[in-house]
Amino acid sequence: MKNPRDLIKRPIITEQTSDFMANKRYVFEVDIRANKTEIKDAIQQIFKVKVSKVNTMRMPAKPKRYGRYNGYTSEWKKAIVQLSDDSNELEFFETV
Repeated sequence: MKNPRDLIKRPIITEQTSDFMANKRYVFEVDIRANKTEIKDAIQQIFKVKVSKVNTMRMPAKPKRYGRYNGYTSEWKKAIVQLSDDSNELEFFETV
């Protein structure tokens, strides 16, 4: 089995994701090869909460320029995790 901390890379904190937190929805950058079941299990193991739903999306690479050099950013995957109603909020985000 994969290590859960290798699947979940970092939380994504923006204005929109801060609004999601009121409804117990949290957004994470995850490994691009991870599926919904692996993400759900990883969040439940790391934070000791119950996950009711996981939505994932692949964010495409964007063209970028640095001076005269052209290139692309990396493609990455984002997961929106909905916690169950009887679950506690993540301590990780309480200070935000």
